Amino acid sequence: MAGNGQIDLLMLQELIKESLEDNFARQLWVRAEIWDISVNASGHCYLTLVEKDEATSNIVAKAQAIIWASTFRVLRPYFETATGEKLQAGMKVLLQIRVQYSLLYGLSLIVSNIDPNYTVGSTALERQKILDRLEREGMMDMNRTLPLPALPRRFAVISAETAAGYGDFMNHLHNNGFGYKFRTELFQAPMQGAEAPAGIIAALDRIAERSGDFDAVLIIRGGGSNFDLACFDDYDLAVNIAQYPLPVLTAIGHERDTHVADFIAHTYLKTPTALADYFVDIFAAEEQLVDSLATRMLMALKGKRAEAVTTVDRLLSRATGSVLLRIQRERRAVEMLLSRAAAGILSDLQVAQGRIDMLLLRAANSATGRLHAESHKIELLELRLSALNPMSILEKGFAIPLKKGQKVDSACQLTAGDGITVIFKDGKADCEVKNVNMP
Repeated sequence: MAGNGQIDLLMLQELIKESLEDNFARQLWVRAEIWDISVNASGHCYLTLVEKDEATSNIVAKAQAIIWASTFRVLRPYFETATGEKLQAGMKVLLQIRVQYSLLYGLSLIVSNIDPNYTVGSTALERQKILDRLEREGMMDMNRTLPLPALPRRFAVISAETAAGYGDFMNHLHNNGFGYKFRTELFQAPMQGAEAPAGIIAALDRIAERSGDFDAVLIIRGGGSNFDLACFDDYDLAVNIAQYPLPVLTAIGHERDTHVADFIAHTYLKTPTALADYFVDIFAAEEQLVDSLATRMLMALKGKRAEAVTTVDRLLSRATGSVLLRIQRERRAVEMLLSRAAAGILSDLQVAQGRIDMLLLRAANSATGRLHAESHKIELLELRLSALNPMSILEKGFAIPLKKGQKVDSACQLTAGDGITVIFKDGKADCEVKNVNMP
């Protein structure tokens, strides 16, 4: 070292190395976020670690770290098995490191161990912070209060066109076994990575301009690691879903965790095919209800018809009995009238015969001179009486009409619909007057 306070670079490096080795003799557990990661051909893993200000997300510290190949071959499967994730940029990690200073390459952090529980816990903690904030701001149930149509069938779908989950959803929905018809329109957006939240929000904005064309918005992704799905824990995306004018349903394809977008959405399903089944089941349940109502209505109508038939049969039976009883009464009345009419005719005949006998007796007592004249008169009277005898009239082919037991002498005594009895020489007939023609 020169007397003027100058120092050689090598000496400076040696002093720094000595100081670091004295102060960092033991290994430390360090919290950091992976800013960049790469693995070279030799299997060594190189990391750029950063720390960000929580309020502004600005980087306040940065350092390089190395996981030697021999260590990385052990740490990588251990971390991936415990977390279900690969080490990648954006992860928050807890690393056990040894501070190393090289005279040629400067400061390095040598990683000897990693705590997977910290990574899992930090992700869950960040998610819970966002959920607590949304709860305080009253947004957790906003989208859930929007009414979903009873039979939703017009969907705006946010997904990547080549995503397997989107293909599964489309096939399952449109080729359902019931033949139900749905209308879907794809609005493409990135579904993982740092650009995904902004891309999904942009798609939501495009759909909002045509909100009247759709019943609901569906956000679909075909699964992936928790880190791949971290974009669905984004606060700004959650706010847009909460305040959206249409019901937003999510099917992100994860089985283990539920993300912020799921909590804030109107409805969430675990997989895209489950979301397709959700809508198909709505229509199937409605069809089953309609079929049940139709069956119940048909049974009710059959019951009413059976009751009506029974009632009609009972009324017909009563009416038939009443008509038959009426006919019997009318028949007896007619027979009585006919009997009375016949008795009256016989009585008239008996009176006429008595008169004839009296005249004959008087004629016999008359003078002989008048015998022939009187005999002639008697013959005339007999002829006239014979002509007046109803039985003589009947014998000549004539008939005697009776209405209510009384002889009908003129057509004016009859009207259409009257019932009459016509007496012939060998019997009688009950008739109905169809028409009366007057000269």
